[in-house]
Amino acid sequence: MKLKCTVLFLTIFLQIAGLFANEPVWQCKPGPWGEMEAHVVYLQAPESTLSVVSKPNSVTHWVFEQMSVPGVKSLLGRVGVPELVVNHLFREGRVVNSGNNIVLYPELDDLVALTPEVRSALYLELAKFSENEYQRDPIFIFGNDTDDWLDGCPLNPAQIELFKKLLWKRGTVTVFSDIQALLTLAKSSDDVLNVFRVVTRVRSLIVELKLPLKGDTKEFLDYWTAGQKDQPRFAFVTAVIKRRAPQSVDITHFLPVMMRERIYTFPALDAGIKGRFPDCHWTSLNFFSRNPKDYFLDTRLAATFLMENYNPIEPPYRYGDILCFLDGGEGLHTCVYIADDIVFTKNGDGVL
Repeated sequence: MKLKCTVLFLTIFLQIAGLFANEPVWQCKPGPWGEMEAHVVYLQAPESTLSVVSKPNSVTHWVFEQMSVPGVKSLLGRVGVPELVVNHLFREGRVVNSGNNIVLYPELDDLVALTPEVRSALYLELAKFSENEYQRDPIFIFGNDTDDWLDGCPLNPAQIELFKKLLWKRGTVTVFSDIQALLTLAKSSDDVLNVFRVVTRVRSLIVELKLPLKGDTKEFLDYWTAGQKDQPRFAFVTAVIKRRAPQSVDITHFLPVMMRERIYTFPALDAGIKGRFPDCHWTSLNFFSRNPKDYFLDTRLAATFLMENYNPIEPPYRYGDILCFLDGGEGLHTCVYIADDIVFTKNGDGVL
């Protein structure tokens, strides 16, 4: 009996270990922040948020703004859409000439007939037109691990199979745009709602500090307090360095109070009461604030404050530094440096 129990325990242990082994995890580079381990977690908007966001219908359409029929055909040929598919797209009754726009209504077979390379080239063109919202703002699968992204995803098997077929590349990142196509494979009202949930799915990280601390304790304290040793979190940061048994602690405990309240969340609906939800600039500039300054909701005022109150720096970056991504001198995105290659960010000014 003892041998059978041992074998059963070992079997269960190996099954559990196999499940955990499939989850992405990586060791961060050691630094003044200590030794850390990062795990992936996927967030989906709560039902209260889903109830107010606009829902796509099940009709896929491509809008070509300020273009003629010959111009659209030329573009499709240039990006590699097969002639058979082009002819099918332009058959009678499937093309709408709306003002100076040409609207095509591809069917499921048209979408599946495109190779990932052709789809990528075509959707990058479609993303240039404001009407094509799902090409312009696709679902991003950061890390390019589609199987991990789909693990636990509420789509039905047919939708998952189609999802994998219709992926494309935006730069080096795997993305998905054909939300309407997924809706055509919904078999119940729950399947429809699950597609809407998937639209909100976003990757985040759980980051844990390994203890006991191996590096210099003074350097560690200086790093995580960011020169603000009068902050409430200082008591916990100090306590951490005294731990001696092997253990780990979630680094969200090192964040300022207001950011601890917001991490891993979608904006509360009343956060948009002033006409705009917090975006990356509001989040970055309010990172150490005890009370948020809502004039940072105005992008112009946020940019002015950044230019007048912050100094340009060179790496290595430290906890609390703001990283500003520019394109031709225009600030596209800001986020707060945490450690290694990890940042704290709120993408976009919407509820999602």
